[in-house]
Amino acid sequence: MNDGRRAPISKLPSELVRRLNPRRRELVRPVLADPRNYVLLSIRKLADALDSDAMTVLRAIRSMGFDGYGEFRTYLHELALAQATQLDPMQARPARKGIADQLRRSLSRDSANILALRQTIDVARVEAVARRLYAARRIVLLGGDVAAVLVTFLQYNLAVIDLPAQACTRPGEVVHAVRGLGKSDVVIGITFRRGLRQTVDGLQQAHAKGAYCVAITDTHLSPLARFAQECFVVPIETTLYGVSYVAPMALLNMLLVACAATRKKRTMRLLKAADAEQRTGYRWHREDGLT
Repeated sequence: MNDGRRAPISKLPSELVRRLNPRRRELVRPVLADPRNYVLLSIRKLADALDSDAMTVLRAIRSMGFDGYGEFRTYLHELALAQATQLDPMQARPARKGIADQLRRSLSRDSANILALRQTIDVARVEAVARRLYAARRIVLLGGDVAAVLVTFLQYNLAVIDLPAQACTRPGEVVHAVRGLGKSDVVIGITFRRGLRQTVDGLQQAHAKGAYCVAITDTHLSPLARFAQECFVVPIETTLYGVSYVAPMALLNMLLVACAATRKKRTMRLLKAADAEQRTGYRWHREDGLT
C-alpha cells in the first residue's frame, strides 16, 4: 500500500555515481566508500571535510537522485549498516564502563530492536507470505554462517505443520536446491550486512527461474532486496561483536503464527498427532516409576 511516502533509495553506490560527471564523482566517492565517518556531519561540515562548499555538495547529492541532504544522510546510515563488521560495535562502546552496565545496554539494544520491528512491520505482508507457503510446491530456505540457525529454526517448525521446507545452509546445498525451482515454489533468503554470497547468489538464481522470493535482511541496500518480491527489513544492531537475532527471530515467530492460524483445523490435527509422541515418545526423558 502506498502511504504517500517515497520508497527508500536502494541503489548501490556504484549505481548512484554513474549519474555524476567525473568531478562530482570524485567529490562524493570518499563519502560512499566510508559512510560511517561522514553520516553524522551537517552538510556544511561535510563540505569542509571534502574541501568544497555546501551548495556544490548539495548539487552532487541531488544529481544522484536524492531529494535533499536529509534523504542522503538516511542513505549513508543504511550504507554504514550494510558495511559494518564485527569490530564496529565493540569500537562504539563507551570507554570505562563496567560489565554490568554493558549487560544493561545489551538488553536495552535488543528491546529497541523489537520496538523498531513492532513500529514498522506490516502484518498483512506476513500473512500473505504464510498463504503463499501453503500454495507452494517447494519451500527452500537459504542462509549460511550464523544465519543458518534462523534457517534451521524455521525449517524445523514448518515441518511440524507439514509444510515442505528444505533448509540450505551450505553452498552445495544451495546450488542443488535452486536448480529445479519454478513459478510454483517459494524461496526465503536470510542474510544481513553485505550479504553472504551463497545466499545472495541462490536467491538471484531462484528469482531468475521464476520462484517467489522473500528476503529477510537488515537494510534496503541489501543485495537480497534486488531479487525479492517481498523484503522484510529487521534491525540486528547490538553492543556485541556480532549481530542480534532477537528481532529476526521475532519475525520468524510471527510467520509461524500466521502459518498455524491460516489453516487452524489442519494445524490442530497435526499437533494432536504430535502431542501423543511428545507425551509418550522415546525421545523424551521420563522419571522412573512415573507415567
